[in-house]
Amino acid sequence: MTYKEQLKKTGKYEFELPKTGEMLVPGKIFASEELMKHIEEDAIKQVANVACLPGIYKYSLAMPDLHTGYGFGIGGVAAIDYENGGISPGGIGYDINCGVRLLKTNLKKDEIYPKIKLLLDSLFKHTPAGLGGSNIRVSKEQVDEILKKGAKWAVENKYGTKEDLEFCEENGAMKEADASAVSQQAKNRGFKQVATLGSGNHFLEVQYVEEIYDTEAAKVFGLEKDQVVLMIHCGSRGLGHQVCSDYLREMEHTFPEIISKLPDHELIYAPSSHPLCKKYFSAMVAAANFAWCNRHVIGHQSRIAFSEIFPNTKLETIYDVAHNICKIEEHYIDGKKTKVYMHRKGATRAFGPGSPDIPPKYREVGQPIIIPGSMGTASYLLVGTKKAEEISFASTAHGAGREMSRHEALRRYTGEGIKKDLESKKIFIKSASWDGIAEEAPGAYKNIDEVVNVSHEVGIGIKVARLRPIGVIKG
Repeated sequence: MTYKEQLKKTGKYEFELPKTGEMLVPGKIFASEELMKHIEEDAIKQVANVACLPGIYKYSLAMPDLHTGYGFGIGGVAAIDYENGGISPGGIGYDINCGVRLLKTNLKKDEIYPKIKLLLDSLFKHTPAGLGGSNIRVSKEQVDEILKKGAKWAVENKYGTKEDLEFCEENGAMKEADASAVSQQAKNRGFKQVATLGSGNHFLEVQYVEEIYDTEAAKVFGLEKDQVVLMIHCGSRGLGHQVCSDYLREMEHTFPEIISKLPDHELIYAPSSHPLCKKYFSAMVAAANFAWCNRHVIGHQSRIAFSEIFPNTKLETIYDVAHNICKIEEHYIDGKKTKVYMHRKGATRAFGPGSPDIPPKYREVGQPIIIPGSMGTASYLLVGTKKAEEISFASTAHGAGREMSRHEALRRYTGEGIKKDLESKKIFIKSASWDGIAEEAPGAYKNIDEVVNVSHEVGIGIKVARLRPIGVIKG
């Protein structure tokens, strides 16, 4: 019997994978019948595998954008006991703190269209995409400061504002960072990559507010219909990738006996009691801080780019949130407040109203959740809920989720063809390569409207606004 055949539908948008074999808890997938058709057997198997990790609580969870990843599925969420569990780098991923920053402008969509190509040229000039280096000069010595201070380093060096920090998860820096836990090789990869998008699915996207669903929340976030916004999607670049690689190798070397007991060696973890667990966590936090600094400086550079084309433009950060990270959090589990290593890989935290972990300005409505689609489709702004805190460890989806490999996308699509199709829909694109466009074709992704609808209907993220692309910068 396949893993998909074992699934039991327990709600309109909930599927449970029964606890069998070495699983310590059941699996739970939030999805519609339609989305389930596009979720691979291997991704469901990964939900089962994660359920075998010591210290896991309640469920091995999967969000509606679930697809196969390294160890954990992308869209995987696991709360693992702080004292008697551990941290699995596969539950965070190689692109540590890949995340999204959303900024609002004082422009309307009709003002943008006549100059969109000029604006994309300016954005491309100020924020390098692809594999190239940065316009920002950062010394190797300054990298240690960035790893420690995150986006606060940017403000101290006159990139962005203090207000940007206020509307950033963790105010742009987690305090547990230890730059000495990051290898020199990782630092060497990072010092030329501050303020760069990178390649893959990373992007800079000019959008407008197409529809508002929750007028009260939209007002709190300062959004109205037809308003232009800017979405930044990127992470910790080569530095974060190297941190993950370094610690995976070290854990595999240190814990062969753990690997022998796991259903998949990619789930290797460092037990809570071992110094390597805390060391990896401090290195991961440092890489996350690097990513927050990266998006922060890109926000600053984007302001310069906009001002060259629209001199009186104001860009203000709505929110910045991580999609690949492990956090130390406390959740009520069986009525008891419990400290956990909260793994979210391709998932967004979704704290409800009143949470002290979100900006004071937003506490009455809940945490902003930013869910990007694929270029050519909508993106969404949602808000977190108390229900998410109860049923999904305050987590929801992070994007559309791939349903086609990059190799298959290159076989089916051409960059030139995608560009022509997008322009017919008044969506303009500029990229470092044609292959980069083809790999990220809208057809390679799940239906973002369906993904967001599941989140909304289940109650783990409530729709606030739908955002439509005008212009896209791709790596």
